[in-house]
Amino acid sequence: MVRSYQQLSLEERIELQVQVDRGLSTRAIARVLKRAASTVSREMRRNGWQLVRRGRSRYNAAEAQQRARLMAGKPRVERKLVPDTAAWAAVLELFAAGLSPEQAARTLKPMHPENPGLHFSHETVYQAIYAMPRGELRAEVVALLRFGHSKRRPRTRGQDRRGQIPDIVSIHNRPAEIAERLVPGHWEGDTIKGRYNRSAIGTLVERKTLFVTLARMNGTGAEAALDGFSSVLARIDAQHRLSMTYDQGKEMSRHKELTEKTGVKVYFADPHSPWQRGIYENTNGLLRQYLPKGEDLSIHSQNDLDAIAWALNTRPRKTLEWKCPAEVFLPNFDFVTFWHRTFNPVALQT
Repeated sequence: MVRSYQQLSLEERIELQVQVDRGLSTRAIARVLKRAASTVSREMRRNGWQLVRRGRSRYNAAEAQQRARLMAGKPRVERKLVPDTAAWAAVLELFAAGLSPEQAARTLKPMHPENPGLHFSHETVYQAIYAMPRGELRAEVVALLRFGHSKRRPRTRGQDRRGQIPDIVSIHNRPAEIAERLVPGHWEGDTIKGRYNRSAIGTLVERKTLFVTLARMNGTGAEAALDGFSSVLARIDAQHRLSMTYDQGKEMSRHKELTEKTGVKVYFADPHSPWQRGIYENTNGLLRQYLPKGEDLSIHSQNDLDAIAWALNTRPRKTLEWKCPAEVFLPNFDFVTFWHRTFNPVALQT
């Protein structure tokens, strides 16, 4: 049960003073105010109350109300980082050099180990930035951040901040043949994002055979994902495109249309649970050899992506007993013949 606490009002403080002057006990006053006895006792102690002769007290409702207003406007802990200080100037200098708030905070401490005034966390930096009044100065500072958000996104624990996807089917409702990787045709999917999250490539990996397919996307939104995945799935035989397990990224919000176009049933993993799609996560690491982070992915054509996928699909894998994904997924692929054509053994005989 969540409890909320409200400060005593002026009326309650006046009533408290009256009852104190009458000589009532703390618990009796609490019953009159319908407050906890601890609330009443703390209020009296923090405002100088003490029992004196003839039942009088030093609790004064007007003074207590004034004190409460002053305390409400004063932070309990002074900010460690404020504008127009040497520490603030040092942070801005590191921003200008391209560092993030976390990198700046971790850089200043070893640079100035003797100066505690330059030892603070990245959260302190963020609070200092977004506590600034709105205006030109704040806009200039925010512009130095990598993403330049005008306000902070909420960080409520346990709450998923991504857009909600309608009519999702949970990964926990997948049939056993998918979960146990009994037959081919069930895929894990996601997108690889490019520089500044402005470009993306759709990634599909078949769970049983590890066969990879890449989709060029004209953007990062739901329409781009629908077009890209629909295009590459249409090239696969119907018996080999049965389902897809995806995370809850909002680019898959049009999953029902994808199912109508391709027949692929889409299941969604739990938020923040990459282990539920471990095959994709491993494949993503392999793809970064060809598609490094920080690159503009829009420069790659579909032919380029097909070549990258083919390089992975013809690579022998230990988990497939040193067969390659193409050998397991494609019925007419001959591993030995392919590598004889690709790598000329005559060169070894010279």
